[in-house]
Amino acid sequence: MTRQALIGARIFDGTRFFDDHALLISNAKVEAIVPQAQVATDCQRTELAGGILAPGFIDAQVNGGGGRMLNDDPSAASMYMIADGHRPFGTASVLPTLITDESEASVRAIAAAVTAVAADRGVAGLHLEGPHLAPARKGTHLAKFMRPMEERDVERLSAAAAEIGTLVLTVAAEQVTELQVRRLSEAGATVCLGHTDCDAVSAQRLFDAGARGVTHLFNAMSGLGHRKLGLVGAALDHPDVWGGIIADGHHVDPLALRIALRAKRGPGRLYFVTDAMSLVGQNADHFTLNGRTIWRKQGGYCSRLALDDGTLAGSDLDMASAVRFGVTYLDLSLGEALRMASAYPADFLRLRDRGRLAPGLRADLAHLGEDLHVRQTWRGGTPATGSA
Repeated sequence: MTRQALIGARIFDGTRFFDDHALLISNAKVEAIVPQAQVATDCQRTELAGGILAPGFIDAQVNGGGGRMLNDDPSAASMYMIADGHRPFGTASVLPTLITDESEASVRAIAAAVTAVAADRGVAGLHLEGPHLAPARKGTHLAKFMRPMEERDVERLSAAAAEIGTLVLTVAAEQVTELQVRRLSEAGATVCLGHTDCDAVSAQRLFDAGARGVTHLFNAMSGLGHRKLGLVGAALDHPDVWGGIIADGHHVDPLALRIALRAKRGPGRLYFVTDAMSLVGQNADHFTLNGRTIWRKQGGYCSRLALDDGTLAGSDLDMASAVRFGVTYLDLSLGEALRMASAYPADFLRLRDRGRLAPGLRADLAHLGEDLHVRQTWRGGTPATGSA
């Protein structure tokens, strides 16, 4: 493969910015970041004409995109459509997310994910958000499908984690045991708590048993009080716990997110997710999920998706918009906002081959203009045109 040199943009490698440098790509991987004057004559040069070249974004929770919901058809073809639907917005890797449904849907989604991950078309794994959730915090999920985890579930999901490689499971503390969480974690699954009304003590026990994160911090979970700390308090206090946040101006007040960002103890961090539905990149004003109509309502930072009764139903967010929201409303530096869309989700998911621009890592890239809108996205060194 011809060596490529991307020049003319400010480069962010996940840690620092480089001016007047070039990014070298060879065999779909990052070769080096070098001063432009040191680019060899045998490199194919691409002039980016300004802007910022950053690691491609990674979305650990994305229900749909490109006009398709994973629940509509839990197939590899749907996963590719979702990944391609988010690619114009800088996202190089997604975890298609299946929300609570009949058991057959998760069986199909697991089989599809095995195929899709192997195909290397932007699907990095699978996120199963349910059915082991708490009806008291169901959100837009259907309570009739929610149930406690059983031995057969542990065996099936442990096997799926080995087959897929990256499997995120969102479960409620009310529906699982410490032993189940420990076994799933030891099998390689990434267990998150979410859609739960648990207290902080119950959450801390499950974190100590191996639960690694929380799904969309603040949303569909017990909140932070000064005596009852809830899942939010437990997650912010536990040093090893990660948390996805939906930065769209609808799911969580920016003030609450700013407080959480300042409070979170590391090494576990907060990172951006979209929780996106099928309308991202589409012009339609509604879609159907589990027989219910979900409406796109204009207004605010980005559109709001809701059921007829006003219940939030996922988001209309893309990852580049989350980065802009972070810089504009969350007091984040540009570097930190970019890390929350790339390096941090990579660390959370243990995707060690991406999320930063370092020699030997995948050449997954996002080129943003000065306005932080995406000009182009690369996946494994291959560009896709389109702006957002």
